[in-house]
Amino acid sequence: MHPLKILLIEDNPAIARQVAEFLQAEGWQMDFSRCGRQGVQLALEQIFDLVLLDLGLPDMDGLVVCQRIKAEAPVNIPVLMLTARDAITDKEQGFALGADDYLCKPFDPRELILRCRALARRHQLHSRDTLQIGDLQICRRQQTACRDKKPLALTAIGFRILALLAQASPAPVSRSAMIHHIWGDDPPETDALKSHIYSLRQALDKPFETPMLKTITNLGYRLATPNAQNQ
Repeated sequence: MHPLKILLIEDNPAIARQVAEFLQAEGWQMDFSRCGRQGVQLALEQIFDLVLLDLGLPDMDGLVVCQRIKAEAPVNIPVLMLTARDAITDKEQGFALGADDYLCKPFDPRELILRCRALARRHQLHSRDTLQIGDLQICRRQQTACRDKKPLALTAIGFRILALLAQASPAPVSRSAMIHHIWGDDPPETDALKSHIYSLRQALDKPFETPMLKTITNLGYRLATPNAQNQ
């Protein structure tokens, strides 16, 4: 399993620091938010393997944060709730709004690590190996793609961009999320994404009558099927 990229939404600095120390010791990458609105914004702009979510946030109930992330994020992100609310009704409500797991405070950080691994592994296993968008077919395991049964000549980064767009389709993916997904916290100084998008268009759209890769002004890109070109 690749090193996980985790978003922690937690307003208690002591808990956030303890969680970060244990998870970063696993080689996992952490991003942080102390409030719900910023947490939602990060989840929509970047691609995470997992969200750790406190329910008692100062500006927004964590249940609402969970609901928004599940409804609005470009890809499905597993959400593990961290909370002192241990009533069964609270858990039922959390799961009903999309939470994937629930861990009551105080918790053993070793159990948190085990649950993170299990959630990430389960999410990977349940992710479809083959994605179909119109006449485009993507095989993530073999890292190949065909359109109208014709193989596409893609670079490694071009394939990652295409797979990300296909997973999010029909929703768009922002430029910032794409850049972070490909290069993490160390993006190139030049606008390398623009060059990779151009190459992807040459392979995906140029040989065919109808383009699929659409630019969303001031946001990013999305895949459109032929019957949704004007949407």
